[in-house]
Amino acid sequence: MNPVSLPVRPPANLPALILAAGRGERMRPLTDTCPKPLLAVQGKPLIVWHLEALARDGVRDVVINTAYLEDQFEPALGDGSRWGLRIRYSHEGHDHGGALETAGGIATALPLLMAAGPATDGVPDDAPSGAPSGAPSGAQDGAFWVLAGDVFVPGFRFDADAAQAFLHGSSRNTSQQHDLARLWLVPNPEHVPTGDFALNADGRILRKDQAPTGTPTFTYSTIGLYRASMVAGVAPGQKAALRSCLDRAIDSGRLGGEVWRGAWTDVGTPQRLAALNSPA
Repeated sequence: MNPVSLPVRPPANLPALILAAGRGERMRPLTDTCPKPLLAVQGKPLIVWHLEALARDGVRDVVINTAYLEDQFEPALGDGSRWGLRIRYSHEGHDHGGALETAGGIATALPLLMAAGPATDGVPDDAPSGAPSGAPSGAQDGAFWVLAGDVFVPGFRFDADAAQAFLHGSSRNTSQQHDLARLWLVPNPEHVPTGDFALNADGRILRKDQAPTGTPTFTYSTIGLYRASMVAGVAPGQKAALRSCLDRAIDSGRLGGEVWRGAWTDVGTPQRLAALNSPA
């Protein structure tokens, strides 16, 4: 008798946090009545591009942090079931009086992220498409994707293998399992000509002013894999920027990175939005 061939299940992906709390001052007047992640890019809200990509790549649980005009998000996006996702909201405006910046937003969203389970645990094999079900079972090792809701990066893959390598290391890079975060960097755009960080040949992110001469610099894409311990010391509801957390990770040798060379736009001005929406 021939052995039964069982379907191969993809590696479990991780929950994701989409940062969507900011005011978008440089996008005014467009953001006077609409939060930046809900502005349309090529026919659909910018944040929907992210949601579709996350669903495509096997992420099932998504947390969105909100503050500015936050009452618009749930009517626009709902519970995520139309994409086969389970969306929860971290309401910084209602609960804490305003946006908490990136580290504060991550720390405040942690309970929701930790309640989320790996995609293949949270959605049964026989679950109908577009209808996530099952009880959340806890994010693996406190790790999750983090991405900004105001970048356009249509070709990026939220790769489950990359998530698993971050959690457990890989045959090529065992150091990942000890990193506090792994960031995707991009070639420096015109508006960030000197970049945010240096990246050495071993995939270690360094401070620009401490890197050896000739080490290339890049700009943070605002996409990364993070552990909860990245924001250790930041209390839920506390307003806190991310840079000091990143510098602490750099100083301990626990910040890894790689370069994304596909399409990427920081939709930070009306002009950049108009360019994306212009006919090719």
